Amino acid sequence: MLTLPPLALYVHLPWCVRKCPYCDFNSYQQRGELPFDGYVDALLADLDQDLPLVWGRTITSVFFGGGTPSLFPPEAIDRFLQAASARLRFAPGLEITLETNPGTAEHGRFENYLAAGVNRLSFGVQSFDDACLRKLGRIHDSAQAEAAIKLAQDAGYSNFNIDLMYALPQQTLAMAAHDIERALALQPTHLSHYQLTLEPNTAFAAKPPAGIPDEDSAWDIQEHCQRLIADAGFNHYEVSAYAKAGAQCAHNRNYWLFGDYLGIGAGAHGKITLPTFAPPGDGDDGGQRHPGGGILRRSKRRHPTAYMAAAASEQRIDTEEWIDAARRPFDFMLNALRLPEGFALSLFEARTGQPRAVIDERLTTARARGWLIDDGEHVRPTDLGQRFTNDVIGLFL
Repeated sequence: MLTLPPLALYVHLPWCVRKCPYCDFNSYQQRGELPFDGYVDALLADLDQDLPLVWGRTITSVFFGGGTPSLFPPEAIDRFLQAASARLRFAPGLEITLETNPGTAEHGRFENYLAAGVNRLSFGVQSFDDACLRKLGRIHDSAQAEAAIKLAQDAGYSNFNIDLMYALPQQTLAMAAHDIERALALQPTHLSHYQLTLEPNTAFAAKPPAGIPDEDSAWDIQEHCQRLIADAGFNHYEVSAYAKAGAQCAHNRNYWLFGDYLGIGAGAHGKITLPTFAPPGDGDDGGQRHPGGGILRRSKRRHPTAYMAAAASEQRIDTEEWIDAARRPFDFMLNALRLPEGFALSLFEARTGQPRAVIDERLTTARARGWLIDDGEHVRPTDLGQRFTNDVIGLFL
């Protein structure tokens, strides 16, 4: 039987100063003044429509993603958080993260974000090499990145993440290592370090930049940088995430452990567990309450204008599907196998509503290939399994 996992709140703020050529997120280049007040109104209307799905549940984290959420003034963030906390039960001291582009930081604003309740920042630096930043189409340089982080520290932020990419055009191992050293000097509590990939429907996919390191060179960079990060006292707790003790991203960790999340905003995705409901028309009971329950995934209208116009109605929903029992093991593994620590089989049963026996055969195959270690109670990927994560996950399709 399904049991209720922790519940997070994701809020999508879709505008950027300029669309980066590698980015496949639902983001739109800013043209003129942004409708801050109108968009917050739409977010709250959207939230009101979703509330019946989560009555009585506690929010364990909030994450403002984008786009570039730091384009929104602290007053808009404050208004949303005040209104959302009046509608939902916020856990005491919950983590509230705001993604920040160093090119949009302004003096004095970080103090106001902190006062609004944002207690964690995520800086999209990507590199401290100015030539690499230009090739990535970023609007900031390395000096601006360092200045923005120091402004946030002066404002009182100690818990923050730095995003870095590697295997960039013309990047050598020494250049990638220098990025790590520059980042560590700023004393973050969390690092995200991920490989540049050519995502479909991006400018880089249509016209790949010259000089992207090959697979073996990228692996050499990854291994070398992982050692540098580990030597600095960071725990490698997810494929691309590293944290000081007590500083793992609670919001993202909830994703990896197949937790629930409300997705509010243009193009936002959500996952909600409903232990005593079934999809409409499922079985002979016409979709009425029954013990089997269900897992609902839905996304919202992608374009901000269309989303804002429909936020107070069912028209705000772009896609909606119930995840049937047969697909839940794959969805669970798609997330949980990104964690080097792995997962308890009892958690698999609770979050999917399926007995562990349904994955026994595939676990046996993964063990035989040297990809997983399974002691009958806990499953975790080996070093080889972490290198071939996609292949391991593919076993569970």
